Amino acid sequence: MIQLYPWQLTSWQALQGLRKRLPHALLLKGVQGIGKLDLALNFARSLLCEKTGVDGAACGTCNSCRWFEQDSHPDFRFIQPDVLNLEDEGEVKAGGKKPSREISVDQIRDLALFSNLSSHCGGYRIVLIHPAEAMNNNAANSLLKTLEEPTANLLFLLVAHKPQQLLPTILSRCQSISLPTPTRVAGVTWLTEQGIHDPEQALAQTGFAPLQALSWAESGEGAEERRILLDVISQPSRLEPLSLVDNLQRSAPVHIIHCLQQWCHDLASIKLAGSVRYFPDHASTILKLADSASISSLMGFQKELLVARRAANHPLNQRLFIESLLLSYRQLFAA
Repeated sequence: MIQLYPWQLTSWQALQGLRKRLPHALLLKGVQGIGKLDLALNFARSLLCEKTGVDGAACGTCNSCRWFEQDSHPDFRFIQPDVLNLEDEGEVKAGGKKPSREISVDQIRDLALFSNLSSHCGGYRIVLIHPAEAMNNNAANSLLKTLEEPTANLLFLLVAHKPQQLLPTILSRCQSISLPTPTRVAGVTWLTEQGIHDPEQALAQTGFAPLQALSWAESGEGAEERRILLDVISQPSRLEPLSLVDNLQRSAPVHIIHCLQQWCHDLASIKLAGSVRYFPDHASTILKLADSASISSLMGFQKELLVARRAANHPLNQRLFIESLLLSYRQLFAA
């Protein structure tokens, strides 16, 4: 089990403060890549532990802790999309189907028997759902029925990157805890301890989410897209969308959009506040470009990128999808 991250101590204390009077549903929300799932797993394990420490941490040696480590605890259920249960997202399930990115209604309905059983160990029964917004409409409505009629000593732990995508009726039945993004100093310090070269850049690239920064830095994910894009979007007058798309044809659209979103954020930020957040090494270039684009056009393009981000995993035509965004970006400076 992964231990608590340095920036989670306050959140851990807040969770421990709820132990004497737990609600039937807790929602842990915050940006992706800050360790929400690890915090939720630690909390679940501590609630099921037979002899917790002074700080509420699980002992790691009792029968309950051993069951938890072996993914066989009779009072714990973990629900997430099939794609997260496989090491490789490209792996194909039995029958030739790709793993689903959604939490299905069948996964939630399978909890019916568990929800009505008595606890094996005499304590809590816990259901952890991650990420909660991955539930499709039928799954969300099925969960809602259970939340409306909670049974004793049954706790739902929902982890969400985008809580705004959950049904309002589900949100109203959960006690929400917002988990803060760690400070730049905390993130850089932790990444340095993990042996990451240039932790400042790695952290900024992911929007200051340390775990995602570690993953991307170790795998090189998104690095090539970022290098190619920065070479071109810093000189929009020379931007040729058709040839650029050729160079990016093997790139995931989500990484291209992510980089454009951060770049345009800095364009607007330096125009309004005189500072940049994601590309401090390119501040002088961003300042010059910002003089050539209006705030209204930048905000409009950001909205276009936001809509594109939602469809990034399943574009109907990836090439046209990216070409359209690059043409819109070049148009910002057409005047």
